[in-house]
Amino acid sequence: MKKAIALAALLALPFSNAFAADCVVHIKRTACAGQEAESYKKCNGKQECDTQESAESEAECSAVALKHCDNSRLDITKYKVVTATFKGAALTGGFAASGKPSSKGANFCAGDRPDLNQCK
Repeated sequence: MKKAIALAALLALPFSNAFAADCVVHIKRTACAGQEAESYKKCNGKQECDTQESAESEAECSAVALKHCDNSRLDITKYKVVTATFKGAALTGGFAASGKPSSKGANFCAGDRPDLNQCK
């Protein structure tokens, strides 16, 4: 029995990395006034959280991060700061946390996107 358990553990080792996410996207939301609870629901009630994403390259991870900037809840979420790492290395998003262009900025969300900063 011990041999069977040891063999199963050894066989599982090569697959453990296959399930580890190489792309981690960090999302921080700014809610519209009075909408904090609803805005933060996607992060289990917290203002910010990480999501593990499937990506084969830095470019794929960057594209996934950029997609997280999309905001369909204009009256709930005012702004997002989205950053990402691929295999532990920070990716450049092109914007500062404020949303202003920055060649070394880690944020993927532009401050002048039409779906951000639209609280009613």
